[in-house]
Amino acid sequence: MFAMHHKEVVNELEPNIRKFAKLIANTICKLQTCEIMGTQKKLYAGTILRETRLKIGLTQKDFSKSLGVSVSYLNQMENNHRPISATVVLALAQEYSFDVTQLSVSDSERIVTDMREAFADPVFGADTPPLADLQLTASNAPALARAFLTLHRAHKQNQDRLATLNEALGREDIGIAPLPWEEVRDFFHYCDNYIDAIDRAAEHFNVNVGLNTPDKIDALRDWLNARHRVELVISADTKMRQYDPETRRLTVSAQAPVATQSFQIAHQIALLEYGELLEATLDFARFGTKEARAICKTGLANYFAGAAMLPYEDFLNAAKECRHDLEMLSNQFSASIEQVAHRLSTMQRAGAKGIPFFFVRVDQAGTITKRHSATQLQFARFGGACPLWNVHRAFEAPGQILRQLAETPDRIKYLCLARDISKSGGSFRAPKQRFAIGLGCEVTHANALVYADDLDIKNTASFEPIGISCRICSRENCHQRAVPPLERSLSVNHNARGVLPYTIE
Repeated sequence: MFAMHHKEVVNELEPNIRKFAKLIANTICKLQTCEIMGTQKKLYAGTILRETRLKIGLTQKDFSKSLGVSVSYLNQMENNHRPISATVVLALAQEYSFDVTQLSVSDSERIVTDMREAFADPVFGADTPPLADLQLTASNAPALARAFLTLHRAHKQNQDRLATLNEALGREDIGIAPLPWEEVRDFFHYCDNYIDAIDRAAEHFNVNVGLNTPDKIDALRDWLNARHRVELVISADTKMRQYDPETRRLTVSAQAPVATQSFQIAHQIALLEYGELLEATLDFARFGTKEARAICKTGLANYFAGAAMLPYEDFLNAAKECRHDLEMLSNQFSASIEQVAHRLSTMQRAGAKGIPFFFVRVDQAGTITKRHSATQLQFARFGGACPLWNVHRAFEAPGQILRQLAETPDRIKYLCLARDISKSGGSFRAPKQRFAIGLGCEVTHANALVYADDLDIKNTASFEPIGISCRICSRENCHQRAVPPLERSLSVNHNARGVLPYTIE
């Protein structure tokens, strides 16, 4: 009897045991990742720790007891005076089933990067706060840091307007609100490019419509007709997408690739079927201008379309199975390379996160037209991307996926992929759109990428030095430097010339 009862208890507890074992394995893997990189980064996440305690409704005394630490030690961790220890991380997972992947400093580091770039503005002169102060502000007062960034961004945008609108200096309606595009980019930026409610709605939509088939157009056509009495027309004489609410006709360009047609149809369905969800998300964002809200609604509809074509769980499993082979994923889901690369940068669902990727798209002038990053690598807000980055070389090798091992000035190493994505205008005389996309992750994830198989990632000399922006890059002898770093002093010797016409001190 005892043996049978014992077996029943074990069977009942087994799912929880497996769940806890998985949490511990993820935690150990996260800690070992830092050791492999040799960075030995300390984890300061006091804000998250404090918010977790308040959400549970515990005092510091009770919370510290459950974590096996003293009250004073907990107080120091919550105020970022001490890093969170591995023992506390494991206790969080064991006692509260806490998703340890939330204990990330990526948001703080992203804020630090933005503040460093802002302080490189000449308006601050030589009064640049030390890096330690910026890190402390980002960790302990992130709301204050974001307010500072908003103020600086408003200053920059106002200066840009004054440069071109001198005749309007006396007008009272010229404000200093953030430009709508930048406001929307920041919204996605600080959401890690993942919107949970919309992503899950799109995944549910994929199942209901049956989009796991090569005939996506037919499935979407049937859904539009059955749910909204909307007629779908594929026509060569139209814009990429045109919907007429009066005739209830959706026209999609026949000149666009099938993947683009499917995407545009799903975009319109998001507006028709999930308008309330999009509006609720926009209410949460609290944009400062109606233009930013309108732009973001388009972005959210695009997000839905991408998530519907590439549903989270199926896409994540397929990516793991093929080791993130972009071309295989493109063929399997009947999607474009750009759609696949962009989707990989959004796989940040709590409890089921994919590899943290950055994704960027640039034009031939080096202007960044899309940027998303779940990694510590951030992109310059003002100016172009680093010219040493392989994304700029993609235009020279059409149709090829270029690989690059790169190291940023903060000594973090990345595996970077780049590819051109030229788009035909549909006729001989029509202009072509030419872009290049960049996708990458830290080399700690190299084993999960097919593109790293024959690269010598253990050899330090294999990594090319890249930066974010010349204005905040600390490299002293970069042969591609365009302007000197604004936070460093210069020395000029008129009788000598090295790589640069000056010396960075």
